[in-house]
Amino acid sequence: MPAKILVVDDEPDIEPLIRQKFRKKIRCKEFQFIFACNGVDALDKLQADSDIDMVLTDINMPQMDGLALLMKLAADYPAIKTVILSAYGDMNNIRAAMNLGAFDFLTKPIDFQDLEITTYKTLNHVQQIKQALTQENYLKRLEAENLRLSTELDITRRLQQMLLPTETELRQIQGLDIAGYMQPADEVGGDYYDVLQHNGRVKIGIGDITGHGLASGVLMLMVQTAVRTLLVNNETNTVNFFSTLNQTIYHNLQRMRCDKNLSLVLIDYHQGTLTVSGQHEQMIVLRSEGRIERIDTIDLGFPIGLAEAIADFVAEATLKLYPGDGVVLYTDGITEAEDINGVQYGLERLCQVLSNNWHKSACEIKQAVIDQVWQHIGNQKVHDDITLLILKQQ
Repeated sequence: MPAKILVVDDEPDIEPLIRQKFRKKIRCKEFQFIFACNGVDALDKLQADSDIDMVLTDINMPQMDGLALLMKLAADYPAIKTVILSAYGDMNNIRAAMNLGAFDFLTKPIDFQDLEITTYKTLNHVQQIKQALTQENYLKRLEAENLRLSTELDITRRLQQMLLPTETELRQIQGLDIAGYMQPADEVGGDYYDVLQHNGRVKIGIGDITGHGLASGVLMLMVQTAVRTLLVNNETNTVNFFSTLNQTIYHNLQRMRCDKNLSLVLIDYHQGTLTVSGQHEQMIVLRSEGRIERIDTIDLGFPIGLAEAIADFVAEATLKLYPGDGVVLYTDGITEAEDINGVQYGLERLCQVLSNNWHKSACEIKQAVIDQVWQHIGNQKVHDDITLLILKQQ
């Protein structure tokens, strides 16, 4: 696209002279000249064409002279640079023009070699200004978009925190000492955990949604709502529970055109008996003396939202807890947490700290694990949400 140059001069010979001197530039479509006979005419041309890059103007003209035009250009068209072409090159005119924002001052008769050099220099400066303005506008739009997204993330994060079980709710679960912890990697996490009680039934869940951020946070809220709805609706059949939950999430994800899914394990607790179903990380069982058992959940379910029908994959495992026994649920944000050298925290380290502290309360055990995990991470960036749930039979 040629550079557009507005020439403002009341001399009748200026147009053919400039076209002759710059004919090669015009033919190569490097320059496009527009002509005006005075400042008023120039402003009309500028209003009609917003793509003008540069103004070449004389000073002495009827109706509006070059200095008055300079004032208007500085106020209304700051991105356009102006070069003065005048036979009156005395210091007063030069000083006045430069003070009003002229980029350069050339005296008549015109030296077209000097004019060409000055034109290139001026257009280069104009291009730099346009790039700076474009970048500034881009940064402003980006800042506004980031503010909007940050607001959306903050609302979702607060909703997540509001829906987590409170300490008061956890203390009301008879027979269990419970402590939970969730720390998202971003403003909104993709982990899910909950402890729900309804008509004497206790439903405990933990899950890990692929990724994190706004979409994962919204999916976490959908899962929590669907689980609570099924519990309140007194759905007790494990296969029906998971099938209905999965179909709800699957069809919502299809509508969202979202490729996320989640691992999810659900536990029904009643008087020391746990019924476990769903696919997630290994469940750690600790006996009162600190002995550890691991339950692999890979064959107890299927990722939620990945396929429309999962009934054939749902199974159950039953476990009896005696006083002092307990279960630890976690997401891979703990076991895969890396130190500065890329070494993962690992399942063995988790089991060891649990065994060493199992004689303590659930809250103290949780704190011992979290302290060690964060000590392991150190200054390394956290890449995944960290969630932990301690259940201890009283």
